[in-house]
Amino acid sequence: MDEVKVAQIVGQVRALVETHYLYPDIAAVVSGVLAEGLGEGRYPAEEPALATAVTADLQSVNADQHLRLVYHAEVLPPRTPGDDAKEYAAMAQWADQTCSGVACVRRLPGNVGYLELQPVLFPAALCGEIITAAMSLLATTDVLIIDLRHCLGGEPAMAAFLISYLWDHEPAQLTGLREGRDSQLKQAWTLPHVPGRRFGKAKPVYALTSATTFSGGEQLSYDLQQLGRATIIGERTRGGAHAREGFRVHPHLEATISVAEAVNPKTGGNWEGTGVVPDIQATAGQARDTAYKLALQNVITAGGAAAAEADAALAAAQADTA
Repeated sequence: MDEVKVAQIVGQVRALVETHYLYPDIAAVVSGVLAEGLGEGRYPAEEPALATAVTADLQSVNADQHLRLVYHAEVLPPRTPGDDAKEYAAMAQWADQTCSGVACVRRLPGNVGYLELQPVLFPAALCGEIITAAMSLLATTDVLIIDLRHCLGGEPAMAAFLISYLWDHEPAQLTGLREGRDSQLKQAWTLPHVPGRRFGKAKPVYALTSATTFSGGEQLSYDLQQLGRATIIGERTRGGAHAREGFRVHPHLEATISVAEAVNPKTGGNWEGTGVVPDIQATAGQARDTAYKLALQNVITAGGAAAAEADAALAAAQADTA
């Protein structure tokens, strides 16, 4: 690209920030930073390097990790405003290639359920049946571990759908989204009915996090924590609580702009910039083992049919780490 094309792209990003960014006062400052960067000639002509440099300036004001210029190796198809068909089709293909985001679902010795969700929480409209199958399979386990250590984002509605399986029929309010420009709050609630079988709200749940856990993965862990429904084990998460919209500004470049903020009904805030703080600190590598031992202790204490199996599994786990 030549300097004229770089200037056009940066100009498009500035206009998008000014028009759509959820905080107008910050949008003005960010736009000024980009104008300054363009004037100083600090934006390279190569697309990947340009994306990196512009992203650094976009995030320099308030460290919003959803505010980015993203390079795509594949050509981005032109998109008509309001037409999400191509984006939806690409999301569906990605879901098909990743088992709808269910990386692992299994019963661990001691009747402990384990569910690993990555790379993202896909839309419930696409992957609800897979989540229903996974949660139905785990419904009769005594304790559940949800692994979000590699969950990089996703749809808020899927977080609500998942939590509904960990709740009962009465609704509980979850984190909603407030559109920055019109201050409208879109509430989110657990569902009174879900297909398949529920795990329910009485049995213990542990959620695993890492410094990689982001956005939708953070929302799921944050809501579970604020509901008092799960114990969070692992590392503080990355700290991205904004909803974003993507805009094509070049065949290989997409500007992602934060258009809404998460609002939790209990805290009145979210995890933006701070991340979700675990209830039990552990490294990402230690989190699963820590949760599993606690889960086995829960099963043993409850004294049910799986107590003897859990006791043997706990002895084996402790011997492995001795």
